[in-house]
This record gives sequence, structure tokens and C-alpha cells, in this order.
Amino acid sequence: MSWIPFKIGQPKKQIVPKTVERDFEREYGKLQQLEEQTRKLQKDMKKSTDADLAMSKSAVKISLDLLSNPLCEQDQDFLNMVTALDTAMKRMDAFNQEKVNQIQKTVIEPLKKFGSVFPSLNMAVKRREQALQDYRRLQAKVEKYEEKEKTGPVLAKLHQAREELRPVRDDFEAKNKQLLDEMPRFYNSRLDYFQPSFESLIRAQVVYYSEMHKIFGDLTQQLDQPGHPDEQRERENEAKLSELRALSIVADD
Repeated sequence: MSWIPFKIGQPKKQIVPKTVERDFEREYGKLQQLEEQTRKLQKDMKKSTDADLAMSKSAVKISLDLLSNPLCEQDQDFLNMVTALDTAMKRMDAFNQEKVNQIQKTVIEPLKKFGSVFPSLNMAVKRREQALQDYRRLQAKVEKYEEKEKTGPVLAKLHQAREELRPVRDDFEAKNKQLLDEMPRFYNSRLDYFQPSFESLIRAQVVYYSEMHKIFGDLTQQLDQPGHPDEQRERENEAKLSELRALSIVADD
């Protein structure tokens, strides 16, 4: 928060206690931090759901590309394996879309709505700051006439300045009190507001990964070949790669 940049026309009297200013700056500082955290969380959640969708869409595309491979026409076992993979990837993509839709409705949208409150709050703080500036300016004007010799014209101007000061002072004090009362209440309300969203986020993740466990468990059962552990498959691939490297068309010059 930026305070008074110039000292011109400032009163000698401390019109706002330092403890009140410290309380105000502390409470408003907490809300500024909350605004930044809310904006960052909304951005990160959007990036996360976009990445989730891109991942499952890419997985579906890979399985479709494999299905269009000519090898599927030549090898029934390979066709069966890729078909099982394609079915699993499409099921994953469907559940992923449901998860993202739920997160959008129950987490991202509430974050967006919560963030939309801060512009009004910041405007209220600006109005309070403007009222404080007016208060200080008129208080300085009153002090100026109070220090002068008490002639008739000076007393008249002093009376007029005090009359101008009264509603401005009352306006500032009302704005200041309202913000000091409501800013802590708004800050503390964040827990009750966001708890349902975070609970929904956790449930969405639990449901999604439970379904993924089932999908990939089914896929594993379809693809596993007895007597072919991963180590053996790796050795077989290395042996085949060695045969390919031995071909004259890939031999080093």
C-alpha cells in the first residue's frame, strides 16, 4: 500500500493513532497476500487441468496411431494388444474429462468468484485513503488559522475551516472503522469458503485414480504373457536391436 508521497499541507497533529495505522496496514497486507495467492492458485489449477487433458488426449492419439500401423493388419496378437490399449486410453480420457469438469465447477470457478471481490475491496481502501488525505489537508488548514493572531477575520476563517473539517473527519472515521471491522472478517471467511472446494478436489482425484487403477489393472491382465517378465522382454528387444544394427544399411561408414 502506498501512503502520502508529499508532506505539503500536512498537519502537525497526529490525527490517526500509529497503532490504528499499523492495524490497518497489517490487515490490508494480509488481504493483498490473499489476493495474490488466490490468483496464483487459480492460474496453477487451470494449468494443471489443461495438462491433464493434453496428457489423456495424447495417449488416445498414440493408440489410434498404433491402430493405423500396417503391422496391425499382419499380426493378430499385436492388433489385440493395441486394441486393448486403445480401449483403456479412451476410458482414461473419459474419466479424465469428468474429473476436469468437476474441478472446473467446484474449484476453479469458486476461485474466480472469490478473486472478483478484491477490486471492490481495493477501491474501498482507495476511498479511505482519499478521505484521509482530505482530513489531513483540512486539519492542517485549521491548525494554520489556530496559530495566527485571533483577529475577527482569522476567527471567521477558523470557524469555517472547522465546519469544513467536521464532515470530512466523520467520513474518514466511518470508512476506517468499516474497513478495520470487515477486513479481518473477510480474511477469516476464506477457510469456510474454500474448504468445500478443496474437499471436492481431493474426492475428484481419489475417484479418478481409483478408476485408473481398475483400467490399467484390466489392461495388464490382457497384455501380460506368462513366462515373459520385463527383464526377458528387455533382453529380447536388445537382441533384436543388435540384429538390426548388424544390417549393412545401418552399418557405420
